[in-house]
This record gives sequence, structure tokens and C-alpha cells, in this order.
Amino acid sequence: MSISKEYGYNSKVEGEVIVSRADAVINWVRRHSVWPMPMGLACCAIELMGVGGSRFDISRFGMEVMRFSPRQSDCMIVAGTVTYKMAEVVRRIYDQMAEPKWVVAMGACASTGGMYRSYAVLQGVDRIVPVDVYISGCPPRPEALLDGMMKLQEKIKNEHSTRSLMRGRESRELSYKD
Repeated sequence: MSISKEYGYNSKVEGEVIVSRADAVINWVRRHSVWPMPMGLACCAIELMGVGGSRFDISRFGMEVMRFSPRQSDCMIVAGTVTYKMAEVVRRIYDQMAEPKWVVAMGACASTGGMYRSYAVLQGVDRIVPVDVYISGCPPRPEALLDGMMKLQEKIKNEHSTRSLMRGRESRELSYKD
């Protein structure tokens, strides 16, 4: 009898039977079919485009379906400088995404405002939306984005899917509202 953390095989039952938890199955499907929505706001968007090419090939992680509609995506990749003028748009697009949803802050500008310490630049996208993964760099290389997306997959793997998803998100979102 071989037992793994996510599934087990019982040789006493005839046929091919795999026993698993609902959380493990749902999270396996979710983490291998993340549909990112690129929110390219500045120079980091060029590196984001490179990830979709054949050299770095984000499709091997199940993330090749880039959607430009918030209703069809579940991961927003904020790449670049977020100005206060665009902050309202980013928040509105985030609100239009269906649950479960995740946010990746790509680059120094999206994470902390970068080198722009001015009245026009938001000092981190986490002030308006909850961020799940931060990717450092100016701009970060495509390998760094792939590493961040794999960390997001690990985070999705450990979530509790069968419980109400809103319980955890509501408490996180309340602190981001003005």
C-alpha cells in the first residue's frame, strides 16, 4: 500500500481506485490552469511578453492562456508603475474578477513604487489590492516571473478550496479599502 500526502492507492479494492481529498483535487486543477491577465503599465510589460514566447514558455506551467478580460482570468499580473490615475482602474478590474483570484506584483514599481517618489505614483499596488506574490527587479527577468508564478502555484496548492473563499478574502480586503 503506497500512500502520498495528496492521494493514496488501496490495493485491496479491485480496479484502479484513487482516494483523495476534495481540496487536493480542486487545488491541483486550479494551480495547473491559472489564466493570467497582464496589467502591463510600464517597462516590466516587455519582460512579461517575453515569458509567453518559446524561449521561456510559460505554457509548460499551464498559464499560456493570457486573458485580457477580468471575467475570464483569475490572476492579475501588475507589471510596472501604478500611478494614482491608473489605481482606480486597477482596483475596478480587480473587483470584476471572479473568485478565487490572485495578484502578482511584478517589478520594483508595482511592489514599492520603485525609484518614483512623487505625488503621482502609488507606492505599491498592495495599497489598493491584496498581493499574493511580489517579484523584485527593475525590470525582473522572465525567469524571475516564472519563479514567482511557481510560488503562486505552491500557494494555491495549500489553500482550503472547500471552505467559503470569502471568509479569508473579506478580512484582507477590508484593510485595503479607504
